[in-house]
Amino acid sequence: MCLGIPGMIVERNNTDAEIPSGLVEFAGIRRRVCLVCTPEAKLGDYVIVHAGVAISMLDPVEAARVLSYLEEIKDKDGWAEPEDGDALRR
Repeated sequence: MCLGIPGMIVERNNTDAEIPSGLVEFAGIRRRVCLVCTPEAKLGDYVIVHAGVAISMLDPVEAARVLSYLEEIKDKDGWAEPEDGDALRR
């Protein structure tokens, strides 16, 4: 099963690079993402990212709805935030 995660573009590579990229934020975590499939995406836009590539754009209302569902799943799946800051554990 593949999963695309919504994130917001917080920085866009402004060079004339052959492969455009940007910094996308996912719940406070920022990752460099390839934007070749979403050339029209700009700062503040939401994109669906799969395997490091923004594969489509998402309107802000739908992004908020999806992020809300993901937060709800996290709260109900039995995972807990570790007290010592290490990786999540069951």
